[in-house]
Amino acid sequence: MKPSKNKNVEYSEGFYKPPLAVQKTSAEIINEARNTLRILRTQRPFTPREEQRKLFGSASSRTPENRPPSAFSLHASSFEWVESRPVSCARLSPLDHKPKLLSSPRNNEEHHISPPKSPIDSEEIRRISNARARLFRTASHGNLLPDKILLPNESKNTLNFEDHPTTCDSSGTRGESQNLTVQLTFKDKCVPLTYKEHQNKIEGEEVYSQMTDILPSPQCSNQCDQVNGQESPSSCLENTEWTKSATVSENTLEANETEEEENYWNMKILPILHELESEDNVERLCHACTILYKALEEGNMLCKRFKRRNLLLKTLYKLVDIASDVLGLKLAKIILGLKVSGKNLLNVCKLVFKISRNEKNDSIIQHDQILDSLLEVLRAEDLQATTEAFLYCMGAIKFISGNAKLINEMVSKGTVEILLQLMKQINEINENEARFSSSGHLLVQLTATLRNLVDLPQSRCKFLDSEAIPELCLMLEKRMNDKDVCTNVARIFSKLSSFNDCCTALADCSRCYVLFLALLNKHPKKQDLVIRIIFILGNLTAKNNRAREQFFEVQGSINTLIAIFQANCEADLNSKLLKGDGDIKNLKHPSEAEDVLIKLVRVVANLSIHPTVGTSLATNHHIVTLLIMVLENKSVDECEELVINTTATISNLSFYQVKNSVIQEKKLYIAELLLKLLMSSNMDGILEAIRVFGNLSQCHEICDFIIQRKVYKFMIALLDTKHQDVCFSACGVLLNLTVDKSRRSILNEEGGIKKLIDCLRDFGPTDWQLACLICKTLWNYSENVSMAKACFEDDESNTLLVILASFLDEELALDYNLDDLRDYHKLYWETEFKPVAQKLLQRIQNCNF
Repeated sequence: MKPSKNKNVEYSEGFYKPPLAVQKTSAEIINEARNTLRILRTQRPFTPREEQRKLFGSASSRTPENRPPSAFSLHASSFEWVESRPVSCARLSPLDHKPKLLSSPRNNEEHHISPPKSPIDSEEIRRISNARARLFRTASHGNLLPDKILLPNESKNTLNFEDHPTTCDSSGTRGESQNLTVQLTFKDKCVPLTYKEHQNKIEGEEVYSQMTDILPSPQCSNQCDQVNGQESPSSCLENTEWTKSATVSENTLEANETEEEENYWNMKILPILHELESEDNVERLCHACTILYKALEEGNMLCKRFKRRNLLLKTLYKLVDIASDVLGLKLAKIILGLKVSGKNLLNVCKLVFKISRNEKNDSIIQHDQILDSLLEVLRAEDLQATTEAFLYCMGAIKFISGNAKLINEMVSKGTVEILLQLMKQINEINENEARFSSSGHLLVQLTATLRNLVDLPQSRCKFLDSEAIPELCLMLEKRMNDKDVCTNVARIFSKLSSFNDCCTALADCSRCYVLFLALLNKHPKKQDLVIRIIFILGNLTAKNNRAREQFFEVQGSINTLIAIFQANCEADLNSKLLKGDGDIKNLKHPSEAEDVLIKLVRVVANLSIHPTVGTSLATNHHIVTLLIMVLENKSVDECEELVINTTATISNLSFYQVKNSVIQEKKLYIAELLLKLLMSSNMDGILEAIRVFGNLSQCHEICDFIIQRKVYKFMIALLDTKHQDVCFSACGVLLNLTVDKSRRSILNEEGGIKKLIDCLRDFGPTDWQLACLICKTLWNYSENVSMAKACFEDDESNTLLVILASFLDEELALDYNLDDLRDYHKLYWETEFKPVAQKLLQRIQNCNF
C-alpha cells in the first residue's frame, strides 16, 4: 500500500455535498455519472390498432362527407373500354419497341394453355353460357374477340354464310405476304378482320396444324345461335360500340404492326384471351391470367404503346365482375402493367384497395407481388393528373404495411425512397391551389405508411440519408390545420426520437420546437396529438443539452407547458370525483389525463438538468405548485409512474440551492408529502423520496424534521435492503445529518455503524462512490474522538482496519472490477475514495495505539 501524502494531516470539518463548483474537477465529473440530476424515461404512447382497414380510421378528424369513401361498388361497367389518347400534331420518332418473339410457333407449348374446344351444338353453347353467367354479377357486354382467326391456307377458300354472304378481297404486298379482309355482317354492320397470309406454304401448314387444335370454332358461344350453318340475326353481337372502335383500331394496327408482332399475338396471346372469354372455372381463369402476364412480359407488350392493348383490356375488364379476390389481383397486375390512365387507373387502384382491405388477402398480395405494380404507379404517374388514383393506391400500400411480415420486403423494394420523393412533391403544392385539400387526403395515407415502416432500422437509415426529417417538419408547418396529418407525423417522430441518431437529427432542426409548441397551442384538446408531441419533447430534452436550451428560449414555451399541466390536472381531478377510489385503484393503465401528465412531468425533469433552465424552473411558482398538487392527489398505488416521475422532478429542482427557490420555500410541506411515499412498499418510489431528502437535508430545518419524525431510523433500516442505489441515497441523508455534532449519536441506534460497515464490505469493491460516501459518514461520526472505542466496538474497529487496508491496495482493489470499467474505477478510486479512506484508516490506527 502506498503511503498517503496527507498521512499526518487531520481534518476537523464534516463531509457534505458542496455547492456546484465553478471549475469541475475530475471527481465531480465522475460523480455526475451517479445521476445526481437524472433524466427520466417513459413508454412511447400506445396506438390502438384499427379493427377495420379504412382510408381514415375511427379517430380521424375528417367527417364522412369531407373525405373519400373507403367502401364503394366497382363493376366492369366502371371502366372505360376505349382509352382516349391525346392527338399530337408533331411527328414522333419511333420507339424502340422490340418484342421478344417466338422462334417458332411450336413454342406455344411452353404456356400449357388448352383453349376450349368448339361447342358442337346449340345445347352445349347454352350450357357454357349459363355456367359463365353464374360467375358474373352483371350481364356480359358481349364477346370482345373475333370468333376465328383466318389461317394462311384458308385464304384461298371462299367463306360462306347462307343468310349473310361474306366477300373476300386479297391483294399481295411486297411479294411476301397478302392481306385478307373478311367482312362479317351483323345487323348491317361490318367488322373487318385482317390477317397477313404467309406465302411460305410449309410455315403456313405448321401454323394451321397448331391453330386448328387450340383456337375456338367460328361459332360465338355467348352471342350467336348458329346451328348447321343457319344463323338468327337477332342472336348475333349487339354491342356495336366495340365493333366501331375495332374497325378503326385494326386498320391503324395494320399500318404499324409488324408481321412478327402479329404472329406473337396470334400464337401466344389470342389463345389465352379465348380461354378467358369461355372458361367458367375461377381457378383456371387465375392460371390463364398468370400465363397471360408472363406472355405479355416476354413479348415486351406490358406498355402503353402495345398495338392491341385496347382489345386486351376490354377482355380483362369484363372479368372484374367475377367475385374472386385472387382473380381480381391477377387482373389488376396485368391492367397496371398495361399502363392504363385516367378513370381506368383510378378504378384498378380501387380494385386493389378493396382486396387489400381484407387482412386474409395479405398472403396472395405478397405472392402475386402486386406491391411492385403499386409502387410503379407512384413512381411513374403524374401526381397532379391522378391524385385520386394515388389516394387508393397509397391506401392499399398502407394496408400492406400494417402486416409486420411484409414490411421488410417493402423496404427492400425502395418503398421508403418512393414515398419520401412523393412527400416532397406534395410539399411543393401551394396552399392556395385547388388540389391542396385533396393532396391532404393522400398525405394521411402516406404518413400512416411511413409510421409503420420506421420500425425497421434500415428504414430509419433511409430517413436520415434522404433528409426526411426537415421535410416532415415542413409538412407540419404547411398542414398545421390538418389534425390527421399532424398526428401521423407526430407518431413518426415519436418513434424516430426514441433512437439517438434520429433524435439528434431532429434536435438539429431548430424550427421543430416552434412547430411543436404551435401545435400544442392550436390543438390543446386533441389528446393523441398532444401526448405524442410532449413525448417527443421529452426525448429531445433527455439526450441533448442544447435542445433543452433551445426549447426554453422559445417565447412562451414554459407557459404552454403550464397550461397543459393545469388543464390535465383539473381533468384528472374531475375524473377522480366522478369515480370511486376503488375504481381508480383497479385501473391497470393510466387515464388519458394521467398519461399526458406523466410525459409532461418528464419534460420538466429533463429540462431542469440544464443549470440555467433548472434554476428558472425551481423559482417558478406555477410549476412547483402543480408538482405538489400531483403528490397531494395521487398515491403510488393509484398511478405509480406519475408519482415517481413527479418526485424525481422535485429531486432535480431541489438540487438548485438558489434564492427565491419555491422548492426551498415549501420544503417542509414537501417533506411531509414524501413521508407517505416512504411508507409505501414501492422501492422505486422510496428511492426517489430518499433522493429528495438527500438534497433537502442540507438545510437545518429538514434535518430537524428528520430527527423529530424519526425518519433517520428508516434510513438506517434501508441499509439492510441490499439495494445498492437505495443504500447510496440513504447514506447520503445520514452523511448530511452527521455534519451537525449534536446529531451524530443517531448512528448508534438501530445498529447503524455495523450496517454501514457491512455495506462498505459488500458494495465497496464494485462501487467506489458508495464506499467513499460511507467513509465520509464514518469520518464525521468519529470526529474529535480521542479513543476509537468511544466510537466503534472492538469487532467494528478491527473489521474497518482490514477492509480499508485491502481497499487501499491498488492492485487488489481494482481487480474487483471488470476490465471495461477499470479506467473509470481507477480514476474515482484515486481522486475520491483513496484520500478519505487513508484519513479514516489513520484515525482508527492512532486511536487504537
